[in-house]
Amino acid sequence: MRLLPNQIQLNLLRRHIGPFIFCFLTIMFLLMMQFFIQFIDHLVGKNIPALVIIELITVNLAYMVVLAVPMTILASTLMAFGKFSEQNEFTAVKAAGINPIHLITPVMGVALIISLFLIWFSNYTLPEANYKARALFLDIRMKQPGFDLEENVFYDGIEGYTFLVEEVSSETDSLHGVTVFQDAKDSRDRVIIKADKGYLSGDESMVTLTLDLFNGSTVRFLPKSSARKDLIEETVFNKYRIRFDLSDLAFTRTNPEQRRRDGRTMTAQAMLAAVDSLYFDIAKEKRDFNSAAKNLKIRDPVSEDSVTDVSSNEYADYDHNERYTRGSSVTEYMDEADLNESIATSFEALSVLGYLEEQKDISQKAVGNFRNTFTQYDNLKNNLHWRVKRIANFLVEVHKKASLPIACFIFVLVGAPLGLLTRKGNLGVNALISTLLFTYYWICIIQGEKLADRLFISPFIGMWFANITMLMAGIILMIKVIRENRF
Repeated sequence: MRLLPNQIQLNLLRRHIGPFIFCFLTIMFLLMMQFFIQFIDHLVGKNIPALVIIELITVNLAYMVVLAVPMTILASTLMAFGKFSEQNEFTAVKAAGINPIHLITPVMGVALIISLFLIWFSNYTLPEANYKARALFLDIRMKQPGFDLEENVFYDGIEGYTFLVEEVSSETDSLHGVTVFQDAKDSRDRVIIKADKGYLSGDESMVTLTLDLFNGSTVRFLPKSSARKDLIEETVFNKYRIRFDLSDLAFTRTNPEQRRRDGRTMTAQAMLAAVDSLYFDIAKEKRDFNSAAKNLKIRDPVSEDSVTDVSSNEYADYDHNERYTRGSSVTEYMDEADLNESIATSFEALSVLGYLEEQKDISQKAVGNFRNTFTQYDNLKNNLHWRVKRIANFLVEVHKKASLPIACFIFVLVGAPLGLLTRKGNLGVNALISTLLFTYYWICIIQGEKLADRLFISPFIGMWFANITMLMAGIILMIKVIRENRF
């Protein structure tokens, strides 16, 4: 029975359903395993409620979906069209005079709908999920502070104590090169404790955390009294034990709205509003600096009404005289000069002054003003650089919210003709091809984001380069299919 073109298109769409579901579940499983491997140390051994862990996994599913759907579309498209070509159905369709573009059009339409949905999802659902996930993860990290100790980093997670550890063994909770700073309170003195080695342990309820220290010393700062001055007591120990009450650090849910948002937790509209504010701040700082530099004036001591503008061309020549830029005074040029007489100078503003002291005074003021201006310029440059980097970070996230979803449409344009040309519908070959293609795509996205954040390239190029190159490859493959070229 001869199939009509519409029936062929529906048949191709149905062939995508099975591979799509299988590939989506497989990729989501792999992403889930990656999540567990990355964060298992922060979840195990903290007596976290099961519902909290389930909630943490649920809110992290959002970013996994955004990553998994484009990969799934690429793999399922390769499999569906590869099987269609492998069974010589594509040859029969071409013999019937059906344009290959008509076969791909419905799949591209569905991919476009998915892309639009993912754009909405990435702009509204994903930021809120990331925001809640980050807040919940920070609450979990504070459940047991012993796991938050980092090597050579001060940690003050327990009130009244500050820790500094040279080496941390996450497997045995052993610490090496431990320094504990104990703050002074009503019932205790200020103490600095140093030890070669330490060991962390806690009870089953994680209400008390015990720190055993070995081979160290304590330096105790005794309080002052009327009969004595400052007194320091040092003690050497073989073993020293400190118990910390963690009842106040039991797992509690904080209000996520109290935490600051960044680019990954904001909508595109919010980030564009922040970008506008940053541009406004940049323009304002430039105007303020130019206004301050333009109005920089030094009063001439000869006349109260006459002023000298140090931003004039004559004072711009100060840069050519190293001795003036270093703050040297005119007395260095004429050590034996009479202080009641002026000296000849190429600076017109100084020539009108009749006394050397006046020339010296105004030259020192000019150099001081120049130094202040240079300092203000350095501050302006640093502030502008920080704001420009913030703008780049926001724009990268804005472009990313569109570039990743649009990849669904582009992957159909690449996968459909590639599947028809390879004539392979089995899972192994198409999984390998899709992995290679998505690896290239993901490397371009990651490196583009890093380069854009560091201001080496524009955010648009960083986030859309992979899409542009894949789109060009898809167009070339479509031309090959139309011209009946095969690999």
